[in-house]
Amino acid sequence: MKILTTSEVAERLGVTVQRIHQFIRDDRLPAQKMGRDYIIREVDLKPLEDRKTGRPPKAQPGTRKRATARRKRGTGAVTKRAREKK
Repeated sequence: MKILTTSEVAERLGVTVQRIHQFIRDDRLPAQKMGRDYIIREVDLKPLEDRKTGRPPKAQPGTRKRATARRKRGTGAVTKRAREKK
């Protein structure tokens, strides 16, 4: 059984040490606190090595619903200039 530090795990997985700490906080990576650092068993890395990396792809244009409805033209507040035109 091989024991690794957070920096060694980060290097292996190609992520930052902060991301490893996030995995530990989210209970996605079992670890033991040893002084100021965590130690991680090599066998516990298997689930994280098979994960998808990066962000999910963006939605295609036109397939995403708008978060807010569009405002209809002419329904907004009447400006001073608009009143002068009448």
